[in-house]
Amino acid sequence: MMRRAAVAALAAVTAAGLAACGSSGTPGSGQAGAASTASCSYASIQNELYQKGALTVATDKPAYTPWFENNNPADGKGYESAVAYDVARQLGFKPSQVHWAYEPFNDSYAPGPKKFDFDINEISYTPQRATAVTFSNSYYDVTQALVAMKGSPIVTKHTAAELKTYIYGDQIGTTSLQYINTEIQPDSTPKVYQTLNVVAEALQTHQIEAFVTDTPTAQYMAADQIPGAVMIGQFPSADEHYGLLFSKGNPFVTCVNKAIATLQANGTIAALEKQYLGIYQDAPTIEP
Repeated sequence: MMRRAAVAALAAVTAAGLAACGSSGTPGSGQAGAASTASCSYASIQNELYQKGALTVATDKPAYTPWFENNNPADGKGYESAVAYDVARQLGFKPSQVHWAYEPFNDSYAPGPKKFDFDINEISYTPQRATAVTFSNSYYDVTQALVAMKGSPIVTKHTAAELKTYIYGDQIGTTSLQYINTEIQPDSTPKVYQTLNVVAEALQTHQIEAFVTDTPTAQYMAADQIPGAVMIGQFPSADEHYGLLFSKGNPFVTCVNKAIATLQANGTIAALEKQYLGIYQDAPTIEP
C-alpha cells in the first residue's frame, strides 16, 4: 500500500501526463483511445461532460472521514474531496463549477448510464466491476484492516487458523467482504449489511465479532466512531487500488488520467496522503 510518488521535474510531469492520455496505465484504467494534450483543454472536454460547464462528481452518504470531513464533500476537505478538486483544477474547472451528486456505493458500479462524470467513493478496481464501468488509474493504493471490540478474543488471538473461527460482517458488494471470503475463509458465512454504519452497529451489539475495511477507515472508525473498538492490524497488500469510476467507455477518463498523472508526478497526491491519511496508515501487519 501507500506507494509514494516522488516530486519530479517539469519535463517528467509533461511526460507522465502524455503517457496517461496514450495508455491504460494501471490495470482497470480507462479504455478510451489516445488523446493529445490539446484535446484535454477545458474547452475541448465540454462535449464529454454530463453537464457542460460543470464537473459532476458523485459519492455516497454519509461521506466518511478521513476521505471527507463533516459529511460535506463540497468543502474540499478530506482526501477524496481534495483529490476531486485538484483533478478539477487540472482540467480547468473553478471550485464553484464542481457539483456533487449522491450515488449509493453498491449502485455505482452497476451497468448503465450515469448521472455524473465520475464517482469517488473508495471504489476498488476489480475485473468484474470493470465489465460494467470504466476506472481511472489509481489515486490511492489500498490495504485492508481488521476491526473488533477491545474485549473480543480476536484482539489477541488472530493467527491464520484462529481468524477462521470468528463471526464476521461487512458491507454488501465491497472488496472487504470479498477479502473475508477469499483470504480469511471463515468457518461461518459472513453477515452482509447495506452500509458500513450498520456494520458498525452490528459490531457494537455483538451480532458480529469483527469486520474488515480499508486501513484509514478502519483506524478512524475504531478511534473516533465506535466506542470501545480497536483496529487490530492491517493485512498484507493485495495490489488493490481505488479508481475514479466512469460510465463504461467514457472517453473523459483519458483526460482525468492525465490530471492524476500530473498530480502524482508533482507531489500533490503524496502531500494529500500525508495530510489526510498519514495518522491512519501506521498499523501492524497480520497474516490471513
